[in-house]
Amino acid sequence: MTEAASAVEEFYRSRGFGRPIGLGQRPAIVVVDFINGFTDPALPYGARLDDQIKATARLLDAARASGGVPIVFIVTAYDFDDFRDAGLWRVKQAGITSLRAGTSAVEIDPRMGWRPDNEHRVTKKFASAFFGTDLVSRLTAASVDTILLAGCATSGCVRATAVDGLQNGYRVQVVREAVGDRDAVAHVRGLLEMDAKYADVISLEAAVTYLAGLPGGTA
Repeated sequence: MTEAASAVEEFYRSRGFGRPIGLGQRPAIVVVDFINGFTDPALPYGARLDDQIKATARLLDAARASGGVPIVFIVTAYDFDDFRDAGLWRVKQAGITSLRAGTSAVEIDPRMGWRPDNEHRVTKKFASAFFGTDLVSRLTAASVDTILLAGCATSGCVRATAVDGLQNGYRVQVVREAVGDRDAVAHVRGLLEMDAKYADVISLEAAVTYLAGLPGGTA
């Protein structure tokens, strides 16, 4: 963390920001936009996120070993040739056109090991995984109270999802090593802002230990 970021964090703490929300009893893993369009550096939205992918794979292994923890992959994809379903976002960002439904760019990164017979896939059109989707319904059906959040980008879709997660009543836990951004400065600031206002930022080790301690979990 930079000196400036440390100063901001200290300011927040002195004003009562950043108190821990804590972990609940019924978690779900939500992985935002770890699709080829974001994890392939050759594509317009792509960045090198190998370390974050590896950390997320470990988080997913722990969730699968726990038995019964819902796993939800969030995918951004557009159906129309003119990208009208992106609204004004298509005006703001030309990269939207790389996320056409049915192309390899919107497929879940194979390193996630997605199991379509048992794990959810939710398509979104905008930043938050909650906006205009049925994510709340899926989490409610599973009685989820805690979200372990992974994915990209820290300063964009991850942050938007964390904000909406809090607003929908979930204990959002951002797994530090499992989120990434194409901008390192924005990544650090995004983590700081989420931890101060909307979520807890926790380590991968803490998340894995939590999952292992659930009924049916495996250390």
